[in-house]
Amino acid sequence: MIQRFIEIGEGYSDIYELIEIAKANPSRLCHMMAFHTAINNREVTSIVVVLKPTDPGSFQPLYICREGIPNPKITPNKRFDLFAETAKELQKEIIQLDIKPSTSFAEKELFYQYVIGILRLNHYIPPLQ
Repeated sequence: MIQRFIEIGEGYSDIYELIEIAKANPSRLCHMMAFHTAINNREVTSIVVVLKPTDPGSFQPLYICREGIPNPKITPNKRFDLFAETAKELQKEIIQLDIKPSTSFAEKELFYQYVIGILRLNHYIPPLQ
């Protein structure tokens, strides 16, 4: 099983692409998630669409808009509202987690490995096979 984050952007106009990925794949949609963190005393959120693994191929994509949306718990905003409306339409609960920021890691790939570890430990995605 290969699980990989595919970065769409930081959640400005690219949020519409992330939402379209979720809407276009209702049979493959596994989870919609929000990762909350703080960067330079600014509370931000990453939003994620997790699809079921491909068959054949066992590739599981995790599409992400990384750390570009204000944390909706602190600052309500239209971008997160659009994501939440889509989750409701698709009958998904948004799984929300507090994580370390990507700036805590020397490379973006290390950050993504850290997050994949958290998701595996919490059984949101399948373990390494």
